[in-house]
Amino acid sequence: MAKMGKEIGPAAFGRAGGDSRHWAAAGFPKKDLITGTLWCSLNPYMLPESGKGRRMMRRGQVVFVTIATLLGACDVQADMIGPHEVSGEAVRPINGTPEKAASASRIWEPSAGHIQVPIWPGAVPDALPNPEPESVGPPLGREWWPRANNVSRPTMTIYAPTGVNTGAAVMVLPGGGYQFLAMDLEGTEICDWLTSRGITCVLLKYRVPESGPTYRDGKRYYPPVPTALQDAQRTLGLIRAKAGAYGVDPKKIGVIGFSAGGHLAAALSTNFAKRAYRAIDAADAISCRPDFVLIGYPGHIWGHEDEDEKVRDASNLKVRGDIRVSSATPPTFIIHAEDDQTDSVQQSLAYYIALKEAGVRAEMHIYAEGGHAFGVRPTRLPIGNWPKLAEQWLRSIEVIQ
Repeated sequence: MAKMGKEIGPAAFGRAGGDSRHWAAAGFPKKDLITGTLWCSLNPYMLPESGKGRRMMRRGQVVFVTIATLLGACDVQADMIGPHEVSGEAVRPINGTPEKAASASRIWEPSAGHIQVPIWPGAVPDALPNPEPESVGPPLGREWWPRANNVSRPTMTIYAPTGVNTGAAVMVLPGGGYQFLAMDLEGTEICDWLTSRGITCVLLKYRVPESGPTYRDGKRYYPPVPTALQDAQRTLGLIRAKAGAYGVDPKKIGVIGFSAGGHLAAALSTNFAKRAYRAIDAADAISCRPDFVLIGYPGHIWGHEDEDEKVRDASNLKVRGDIRVSSATPPTFIIHAEDDQTDSVQQSLAYYIALKEAGVRAEMHIYAEGGHAFGVRPTRLPIGNWPKLAEQWLRSIEVIQ
């Protein structure tokens, strides 16, 4: 097959979906896609893997695999696929080289010009006694993508605005089911979008696993201490304490989170009056309340999600007890897809209703299609317009001009 003039993979293809109308609209002729390759649609991105979550693509996203890969095991993972090009009979990753696959034993590092720094100056509070060593990437033998695993030393990375500095800042919270962190899809790619709009971003690599609600043996599990919340509280305080050095207005510091990171954003928004850890320095005396919040396809919020689907009342939209919405909860922007098979739309509906009942300014956009874990990657679906709506919302609350 001749080399195509486009990159193939989520970064370029976006979430076009398994429908031929979508991938045709995305500019990929069917004959080019199926010559020497096979395509298949897979289920949502969280499936069990030896007791740990593994990220799969949401329903309807197209994955391109070689015939040899398919015969070996049709075990392709959505956000593990980076930009690709077609050459001969193989799909060759541009950035997913064997060298990167071999780097699974290393830790996630930001791109050149950025430095991640620990958020805790000494011992990490409530640390796991014998944590697994941190690593980056999926299990060996799978397409490489920059997921952070077994984070026990949380860090923050500053991304300065590339446009005119608006003075606003956003802490970015990737998802991953509190099992790992999607550092590209819901991390650096979000930073690229916001910094291009003049917003400083702080990407938080918070602790996982055992840091927030997740699933264990098929049941929801809450760890004894919400250490991810500790990390988020600490980092928000640090940003505000160092606002001058970062060129940030201390009254324009927000947070954005997706999936599990969306839950963490909601938890921070409703649990800021008291730190979840003992103060260690002056930064912990500064408010960790976000000034605004953006949440995408969150989980662990709806109070009835664990009940039997056959008997539960889906119209009973109460939030879980750890989400303590009040009139002091910051203005919130929410997005979700109705066909999300990982975290149902009731998660966002429940949170929105709680916000409105508390008199909190909130805006919510529900789309018919989009699935889970779409981030800001391009798609021909209407849900691809949500970043523009988010920017309009930020202007409406006078965070940016």
